[in-house]
Amino acid sequence: MKNYTITVNGNVYDVVVEEGASTGVAPKAAPAAPKAAPKAAPAAAPKAAGGAGAVKVEAGAAGKIFKIEASVGQAVKKGDPIIILEAMKMEIPCVAPQDGTVASIDVAVGDPCEAGAVLATLN
Repeated sequence: MKNYTITVNGNVYDVVVEEGASTGVAPKAAPAAPKAAPKAAPAAAPKAAGGAGAVKVEAGAAGKIFKIEASVGQAVKKGDPIIILEAMKMEIPCVAPQDGTVASIDVAVGDPCEAGAVLATLN
C-alpha cells in the first residue's frame, strides 16, 4: 500500500493505493476522509457556441440531477454552483466555468445524465 496526498481544486485528500496482486487486477484507490472540503468534480472547460448560450456547463461524471442551484437569467461568477449532481452517493457541484448569465438549464431534478452531458449554458 502507498499513501498519497492529492489536491483537487484546492481540496486536499489523503488516498491509499493498494498494489494489484499478480492476478492482473488493476490497482484500487480508496479515498480517506477529506482534510478540507467535500469532494467536487471539476467543471468541464467552456466550449464554443451551441444551444441557448455560448458556454456549456457539462457533467463531470455520470449520475442523477440532485438539485438545480441557479435559474435562467441569473448572473453567476466563475466557480458558482449551477447544478448539483449525485453520483455514487456523493453530491458533485457542476460549477460555472466563467462569469456570465445563465442562458438555459437543460435538465430537471431526477434526470439521469452521462459524463460530459450539457446540463446548462451561459452567455
